[in-house]
Amino acid sequence: MRYALLINERPGAYDGLSGDERAAIGAEYTALRQDVRVIAGERLQPAGTATTVRVEGGEPLLTDGPFADTKEIFGGFYLVEAADLDEALELAARIPAARLGGSVEVRPLAER
Repeated sequence: MRYALLINERPGAYDGLSGDERAAIGAEYTALRQDVRVIAGERLQPAGTATTVRVEGGEPLLTDGPFADTKEIFGGFYLVEAADLDEALELAARIPAARLGGSVEVRPLAER
């Protein structure tokens, strides 16, 4: 079954980390990306680069930045093929954001 691992990072989670610590975290993300169960994965640009679109009265309304102030910012995702939910959860627990004050939402894909 395919799952999306949606990575929500705590803003400032990497502040105060040394270059070596940041490199080690980057290596963890790279290792996950190389796992054979990972189909795809991408990191997003910072939330400040986002544009939010709403439609009111048939007209698009554009807002710079994320749609709401939150404690966590959607930072990226992995698309994985896992035997079951437990296997997907094991992969999610390896994502550094989960231990750095963020979270990882695990959701099964709706199969076509």
